[in-house]
Amino acid sequence: MPSTKELRARIRSVTNTAKVTGAMQLIAASKMRRAQEQVSKGKEYSKTLNKLLSTLSSSVDSTEVNIPLLEKREVKNKLLIMITPERGLAGALIGNINRKVIGSINNSKEPYKVLSIGKKGSRFLASRGFEIIDQIVINDRPELSDTLNVSELAIDGFIKENWDQVDIAFSEYISTTSQKPTLRTILPITRDEESDVNSNVDYIYEPSPQEVLKEITPKYIRSQIFQSVLEAFASEHSARMVAMQNATDNANELIDVLTLDLNKARQETITAELLDLIGGISALEER
Repeated sequence: MPSTKELRARIRSVTNTAKVTGAMQLIAASKMRRAQEQVSKGKEYSKTLNKLLSTLSSSVDSTEVNIPLLEKREVKNKLLIMITPERGLAGALIGNINRKVIGSINNSKEPYKVLSIGKKGSRFLASRGFEIIDQIVINDRPELSDTLNVSELAIDGFIKENWDQVDIAFSEYISTTSQKPTLRTILPITRDEESDVNSNVDYIYEPSPQEVLKEITPKYIRSQIFQSVLEAFASEHSARMVAMQNATDNANELIDVLTLDLNKARQETITAELLDLIGGISALEER
């Protein structure tokens, strides 16, 4: 058994670790609540925009009007927008999204170019020789304006045929304890992803459904990318809070075990000293 000095040093070390992980848990919890609210609000907006796009798509013949973001063509090149955290200590979240992305890239017949939001994903792919065309940093309180450069790059590149398909990979927020690695195609826009349309509702569009559809398709892509960022941030903060809570609980359990070992070691030391004292007294009496 280690000495009492060694045990006290380990207890101090683990106690300090528990304080750090506890503080990180509280910080992640505060950020998580704010991120969850943003995700909830963003989903409502995306749902409404998706329904409007579905209604318009069903009423417009795409063969009669040129809407670039609805154009389906032979896929020769792909763009992948990969959203990962800037920092670690988020449990299995980073590893799960990295495995999802690398599996999709390896199974794709067409080459991928990668636009990374977050350092963890770009470092993972760069270390494996994949081309990273840009790396974007977004703060902990993302706004739509923070993702517009990503949206415009994806849209402009698709229109100019730099890539024929745009995929986005992120951790979808399910609940505080559940995050799902997701890879979704956002360009070209397909009706398979659109919500059911209520055929009993008849809308009047000005100036025309075609013009409104042209205007709304880029807004739809911008909202999809922004919503994916919100989902990824909520997932990150949730995963980090749970990971830090588990780390704090494990540290406290270890402190209890080390404290018990320290008490046993002290008892053994005291018992040994008493035996030495009794043995010395007995030796004196025998004289």
